Amino acid sequence: MAEFTVNAQRFDPYKNFKFLVLWGGRTVAGISKISPLKRTTEVVKHRHGGDPSSPRKSPGRSEFEGITLERGVTHDPEFDRWANKVWQVGAGLGAEVSLADFRKDIVIQVLNEAGQVAVSHKLYRTWVSEYQALGELDANANAVAIQSLKLECEGWERDYEVPEPVEPSFTHPA
Repeated sequence: MAEFTVNAQRFDPYKNFKFLVLWGGRTVAGISKISPLKRTTEVVKHRHGGDPSSPRKSPGRSEFEGITLERGVTHDPEFDRWANKVWQVGAGLGAEVSLADFRKDIVIQVLNEAGQVAVSHKLYRTWVSEYQALGELDANANAVAIQSLKLECEGWERDYEVPEPVEPSFTHPA
């Protein structure tokens, strides 16, 4: 089977540096790095009394690892606002957590070189378990100030409704 059905001339996999993150139907500004989407399923070993010495194996519980989003510090308050829904200092007794809306479904889109959505994953019921409002500051460095969110989720899946995009072909004038 061909890896690319619409763009049969394509041989290279998609690159890891063109992507978007969306929540609430909007693109989140400035995301520069996303940790891997990783699922682990426990192995349940069992055997019957008459079985050989080696056990049988079957799948047990599946767990989805936390996902970290990083971006440069800007004036956009979206990371702060979401993180504060899980815990807000000074909100008053019983109001520290916004139980009604601290979870979000988010979408991660991988783009091809032309900026077209090529692959999309939906992450369900994510919430902020760790928030770094400001990374290390160093007067001797030459770097961007970074903030990050670690998100917990209850599952993710690839969106198979996203088709392989028809990639543009460019012709050069003679």
